[in-house]
Amino acid sequence: MTSDIVLRIEPARKTDTPVILRMIQALVDYERLTHEFSVTESILERALFGAQPVAEVALGYVGAEPVGFAVYFPTFSTASGQTGLYLEDLYVEPQWRSRGIGRTLFAHVARLAAERGGGSLTWSVLNWNEGAIRFYRSLGAERVQDSSTFRLVGRAFEQLTREDR
Repeated sequence: MTSDIVLRIEPARKTDTPVILRMIQALVDYERLTHEFSVTESILERALFGAQPVAEVALGYVGAEPVGFAVYFPTFSTASGQTGLYLEDLYVEPQWRSRGIGRTLFAHVARLAAERGGGSLTWSVLNWNEGAIRFYRSLGAERVQDSSTFRLVGRAFEQLTREDR
């Protein structure tokens, strides 16, 4: 991080939901995934701050201005018995990029994984996002070669859920 910036990282609070939603919308736009965007403040509030939160958010601030965020949740490897965190999203506002903020947020999540007894941080990146891939490689990350991400959504998901037990 450049010396002229003091980044403060805090766990998100329920009152931060509109800021988180705004940043998610910006990330979805950047990733060219607007056709998948359907989250609302109410969905986010339930998922992040409800009775059983499914993920956590760390917000990065410069002064009082929110400049980035990381969304993450626990993982478990049955093969190794190792826990870790899955980084669902890492986002820095465009005007704050290339100043070390993304790296600091990333390191923050890695430290949280270690403090919680974990030994890994996992995430995925869109194949076309060369800037992000360069960033991850600069951290020492390795691409998982023997794995492909699959997803079951929409009609296929609904059909499977209706199958006889």
